[in-house]
Amino acid sequence: MKIARTIFIAVSILATVISLWFVPWRTLVLHLSPLPETVQAELDQFTGAGIDGVIVYASLDGKPAQTFVSGWSNRSAKTPVNPQNLFKIASITKLYVAALVAKLADRSELDLDRTLAEYLPGVAVRIENADRITLAMLVQHRSGIPNYSDVEGYPWFDPPTKEEDVLEFVLDQPADFAPGAEYRYSNANYFLIGMILEAALGQDYEQLIRREIIDPLGLKNTYTSMAGFDMDRLMSGYTAGYDDDLKGINYTGPMGSMIATAEDVGLFLLSLHDGTLFSPSAQAIYSSLYEYGHTGLLPGYSSIARYIPELDGVVVQFANKSGERLWWIMEVNYDRVVRILREED
Repeated sequence: MKIARTIFIAVSILATVISLWFVPWRTLVLHLSPLPETVQAELDQFTGAGIDGVIVYASLDGKPAQTFVSGWSNRSAKTPVNPQNLFKIASITKLYVAALVAKLADRSELDLDRTLAEYLPGVAVRIENADRITLAMLVQHRSGIPNYSDVEGYPWFDPPTKEEDVLEFVLDQPADFAPGAEYRYSNANYFLIGMILEAALGQDYEQLIRREIIDPLGLKNTYTSMAGFDMDRLMSGYTAGYDDDLKGINYTGPMGSMIATAEDVGLFLLSLHDGTLFSPSAQAIYSSLYEYGHTGLLPGYSSIARYIPELDGVVVQFANKSGERLWWIMEVNYDRVVRILREED
């Protein structure tokens, strides 16, 4: 018994040492450091930990919204962050697409149970299980279609902008799992949803999102692509290992093309909850389909937008830096900001 206990302790210590070896120490130090009294102090600490610029928008429990900023929008020009800076919100775009699908399904303009093969027969012949993948499964990331942007060598710094070029990464790929059997995040799902929207309704996702979401909500600082706004308002983007400003890279498609201010993202996210955007029946459809928060990540741009139930509100955070370890710092900082806001509430 004593020998077994000694072996158990030794194995436990070894496991702890191994796990600590892989912990990003800067993240651990940030996580364990004393919590400052204000969000502003926390953000100033955040930008001191390797992030160039950050914006936080918080709208809680019906109180006046607050926006906090720290650092540089453009570090080479020493341009400070402005609360009204635009930002590439990346995969937060998927919240808008899911909301759009819910609204159209509620009006029977889309059928959530209709299959990919029925919606896109020409493309579906080259997608495994297309006759069993429903529109709802695409929205929920339960299709089994692989995430093409995980492919080694995917050109993140020169992304495809034409539909046929994106399809090259999607077609003829073996499924990750049977339709509906699991959840696995895949940009291919939302790329195909964009194709379905245009095939079924004769309008692209950009036109439909503007008609169904942006205009009804009066979102004056939300754009579906890198067009129609002053580029000087767009925050510069930086990533670990590169000195260049990445804001000129054009990401297209319903997987993550949208540009917005933190305030506009917050107002949209609130509308998912308070009945502003949906009829009661559409709200029920959305709740069955998708989540009430999302993260976004592109080279140079990291974002988090979530509804916080205990605060009855939303907190949106943008940081114009990307990189694996920096994302961990981003998550820790977001959690610390929420803790400060909770203590202030």
